[in-house]
Amino acid sequence: MPAAEAPLIIVLNAGSGRDDAADARRTIEDVLREAGREFRLLLVEDASRLREVAQRAVAEAGSCDGIVVAAGGDGTINAVAQAAHGGRRVLGVVPQGTFNLFGRTHGIPLDTALATRMLLDAQVEPVQVGLVNDRLFLVNASLGLYPRLLEDREAFKQQYGRSRWVAAWAALKTVFGEHRPLSIRIERKGSISDLRTPTLFVGNNRLQLERIGIREADALDEGQLAAVTLRNVGTRSLLWLMLRGALGQLGDADGIISFGFTRMTVRPRLALGVRRIKVALDGEVLSLTPPIEFRVSPEPLALLKPRARADAAAA
Repeated sequence: MPAAEAPLIIVLNAGSGRDDAADARRTIEDVLREAGREFRLLLVEDASRLREVAQRAVAEAGSCDGIVVAAGGDGTINAVAQAAHGGRRVLGVVPQGTFNLFGRTHGIPLDTALATRMLLDAQVEPVQVGLVNDRLFLVNASLGLYPRLLEDREAFKQQYGRSRWVAAWAALKTVFGEHRPLSIRIERKGSISDLRTPTLFVGNNRLQLERIGIREADALDEGQLAAVTLRNVGTRSLLWLMLRGALGQLGDADGIISFGFTRMTVRPRLALGVRRIKVALDGEVLSLTPPIEFRVSPEPLALLKPRARADAAAA
């Protein structure tokens, strides 16, 4: 466990979030210098180098018994968490994204200055993480329509900017576009089921699951992940389900299938000649080779959380 005054090795994604990266950098540096805390800031201007820089940050933290800090959106936090988890380093977070589900769930301030000050008096707490074929996720992972929605959303953000309205517009484009349902075989607890579905969503974030009305949010407290899928439906029904989710009533809708689990294997039926399938992890889309295994990591992530929140949880 690092000392209370351990150096902070900060990975700042210049492309994340609503705030200008220069302002975020200035704020972080001003807060830490005023506090007299040793730190080093690694700026990522090319998103393709994010994982490389994250690994370098973990190596530097290992050499000085420091703490790795992710300053960015959920995708940035995922990349840095992956490196920190693998290197057994403590992770700190300064949220910079649009939705910030991970930070909100763990009580981390969304304001850059407040989040940076929180790092100075935070408490290390173990946090459950999920794995997809040994790739870590903090918030959610999915197959099918959701990865395509994320790709469309990112394309729209590049053209029109980052906002919830742009995200909603992109979602409508995806739903009304041409898409084929997934044919998947799900194996868990010794049972096998075949399903045709537009998407399979696996959640590891209570706030997100509660917002859309999924009862299995409580499964996270029992060391499980929550799977949400639906029977194959048309565009009109899919739009209705999206509305139910926005109203926090998705769990009560007809055709929704949800359950908690600790390990699940998914075998998608791919088109001839196709060997990989797109999987979304915390807002980033990857191509993985089936079968796709979802499971709870046996090793939690060591996360810096606000002391008052951590003390309340312990009580």
